[in-house]
Amino acid sequence: MTDVTRAEVCAAAIADAFAEDGEIFGSPMGTLPMLGVRLAKLTSNPDLVISDGEALFLAGVPPLFAKGDVVEGWIPFRRVFDVVAYGRRHVMMGATQVDKHGNQNISAIGPHLQPKRQLLGSRGAPGNTVNNRTSYWVPKHSPRVFVEKVDIVSGVGPKAAKESGPGASKHNDIHRIVSNLGVFDVNGPDDTVRLLSVHPGVTVDEVVEATGFDLKIQGEVPTTRVPDASELMIIRNVLDPKNIRDREVPPVEAAK
Repeated sequence: MTDVTRAEVCAAAIADAFAEDGEIFGSPMGTLPMLGVRLAKLTSNPDLVISDGEALFLAGVPPLFAKGDVVEGWIPFRRVFDVVAYGRRHVMMGATQVDKHGNQNISAIGPHLQPKRQLLGSRGAPGNTVNNRTSYWVPKHSPRVFVEKVDIVSGVGPKAAKESGPGASKHNDIHRIVSNLGVFDVNGPDDTVRLLSVHPGVTVDEVVEATGFDLKIQGEVPTTRVPDASELMIIRNVLDPKNIRDREVPPVEAAK
């Protein structure tokens, strides 16, 4: 397959992060996470439960940012907290900063008492990371995002969760970090971020240079798989015919 773009590789990598979840609520935040989760629903994990991002569970799988025509459930805002606390859910969030222990920051940049920049605030990140399987999506991998230590812990990584006790660690599960350069987990020594694969056209050295901490590399690093012909048809013709994905990850020829 020719002319596979970096965004399409990222979508397939995100789909793979949800492939073995079974019947669980897939809760993606952002364009590529939504594309990847819906791709998984149509390919590797048909049991995934998806929503319209607002208040409806969908039976069908509509294109990005389109309303579903088949509704199978209702999840008003007040019920979201019940799902976060007790439900089977895999959320993929963004991250302004991720550190070597998989802690995430979406709150502020700079000292806690006088930050240089205010961001979203912690929002649901603490509850997500101590109750539900959580993954992160980073569209622009750089040392400013992948930092030695986050300025504020919004999402809790496994090391910090263990240090906080069983209330935080029992259900803590930082599953994957997908960036525009590669795929990672937090199963390195001492619960550190580990490089699992580099996207086609990216080298390990490029990932190391773009990372602001000592990245754990164990053995030969494979290349992230390229989506097959069926997946590409679904991405291009069913889920994202308007090519919205390229706005988040600009076109880079990923494979020949």
